[in-house]
Amino acid sequence: MAAKFASEKNLKFMLYEVHDLVSLTKQEYFSMHNKKTFDMILSAGMKMAKDLYYPIFKEMDEVHPELENGTVKVHPNVRKIMREAGEGGWISACFPTKFDGGQLPTMINCATHFLFGSANYSGSVYPGLTSGAAMLITSFGSQKLIDTFVPNMLEGLWQGTMALTEPQAGSSLSDLTTTAVDKGDGTYSIKGQKVFISAGDHDGVDNVVHLMLAKIEGAPLGVKGISLFVVPKYRPLADGTLEYNDVAVSQVFHKMGYRGAPITELAIGDKGDCVGWLVGQPHHGLKYMFQMMNGARLDVGNAATGIASAAYQASLDYARQRPQGRKLGQKDLTKPQIPIIEHADVKRMLLFQKAVAEGSLSLILQCHKYEDLETASTDPEEKEKYNLLCEILTPIAKTFPSEMGIQSTSYAIQCLGGYGYCQDFPVEQYYRDIRIHPIHEGTTGIQGMDLLGRKVIMQNGKAFQLFKDEMEKTLVMAEAAPEFQEYAKALRAAIADIEEVTAHKMQVAATKGPEAFLADSVLYLEMFGYATIAWQWLLQALMAQNGLDGGKAKTMKDLYEGKVITCKYFFKYEVPKMQGLKIRLMEDDYLTAEAPVSCFND
Repeated sequence: MAAKFASEKNLKFMLYEVHDLVSLTKQEYFSMHNKKTFDMILSAGMKMAKDLYYPIFKEMDEVHPELENGTVKVHPNVRKIMREAGEGGWISACFPTKFDGGQLPTMINCATHFLFGSANYSGSVYPGLTSGAAMLITSFGSQKLIDTFVPNMLEGLWQGTMALTEPQAGSSLSDLTTTAVDKGDGTYSIKGQKVFISAGDHDGVDNVVHLMLAKIEGAPLGVKGISLFVVPKYRPLADGTLEYNDVAVSQVFHKMGYRGAPITELAIGDKGDCVGWLVGQPHHGLKYMFQMMNGARLDVGNAATGIASAAYQASLDYARQRPQGRKLGQKDLTKPQIPIIEHADVKRMLLFQKAVAEGSLSLILQCHKYEDLETASTDPEEKEKYNLLCEILTPIAKTFPSEMGIQSTSYAIQCLGGYGYCQDFPVEQYYRDIRIHPIHEGTTGIQGMDLLGRKVIMQNGKAFQLFKDEMEKTLVMAEAAPEFQEYAKALRAAIADIEEVTAHKMQVAATKGPEAFLADSVLYLEMFGYATIAWQWLLQALMAQNGLDGGKAKTMKDLYEGKVITCKYFFKYEVPKMQGLKIRLMEDDYLTAEAPVSCFND
């Protein structure tokens, strides 16, 4: 089977024709770049994905990280990945030039990360985490902190992590117990335990720098008492040497998938000798960490999209080559068998995969465009607008690719039949790798509560209104094109349904309280996701039709026609599922909230 994991042609269509990446270069902040630069970056990213990441995709799954003599041993090529990511400017790509960064749009960075994640998700997380942690230090840390830690992180010499979760707290960060005691010299003594820390320790770098949440002694209860600290495995000394900082790995978790990157449990300060440096102001840690967390949620959606894309490419390649059966009604057994891609049900499964992978990618690029416009804008109102759009779309961009990507990858296995369940083909690994994504960086349940309980109602519904305004631009275009009026009508109806359900849920909140209000927030998130991806498919189809009508390069004809057909598929097969969700969400019983624990008997 061909080692194809992503379509560069589709990626360029998304970047240039659907989301107009080049328009960002009109902004002063990005004015140093142009399409030629972006093309070079995409080509280099695809080459790196093919030459560095993909060749060890299977090896990293088979050779698990192991804890030996206090250090986690990982695949030897992790060190090479980190060095090339540092030297090539991949870690620092979106950093401002004052930090020797590329000051690139996050849209182009998202595209290359999509390629890396498609090729080898486990390998891609090491530099990605480091970039996010370093960005957090540059955003909120002192100049001394920046000078001490960031250069080595951007060069790929030191790993960055985010250390939030604790055994007894999980997603309930208000219950974390890691403590910080002021030592009176500008540092703090840190003590506690963290779990599920991705890349929390490994021998592919010379140091690991944790961005860690802890509570300063005497801090207020709950999330208002959380502070953020830089806590390295080895603390830098004045002479440039490193000294062990009492951060020990107590175990490495052995996982279903995503095996090439360690997830660790850390014991911090067991010997009373762990030093941490405060980032920003005391008790503002959660606010600071949300910058990295929100970025990480988009990264999770992007990674899930990449894995779903790779699984789709693998099943597509197999379906084109695998002969089996004949057309229904064909009784002449002397005729050769046909490739399974000619069977209607295989086409259905491939269309579902294409719809999920390419619809998700379009949404994530849309989010990054808003992020770039927020960064580049000098107008406070414009900044707020794009920030609010990112805020309301992030739970969907994290969840739809994660949850639907599992179904999509399952269909990839189904396309291969029994072979798909075997290790001879990569789709079983894709299925195992993608299963983490609805869990980490905030579970699907957390995302549902975030969307319904915070994002839709924030600033009296301003984010929701901005979201509808953005959709309206696409709807106006679609209503002017006779071939898409049917789909514009369906999308308007979908938006109206979401508004009706939202109004009903607001009444529930006022009369029944928060338990009933948020009980089925995941169903609300799912419904919202269908409408959002339908918007992105309608936008893609409109741009594809423009290409067909304009007689653009013949090499694009199949891609354009595929976009239009997949848009139709999504509206006719997936959007109708919203109706079942609406029926449930409009009901006045709250079964999941009110079901007694005793009903779950043995």
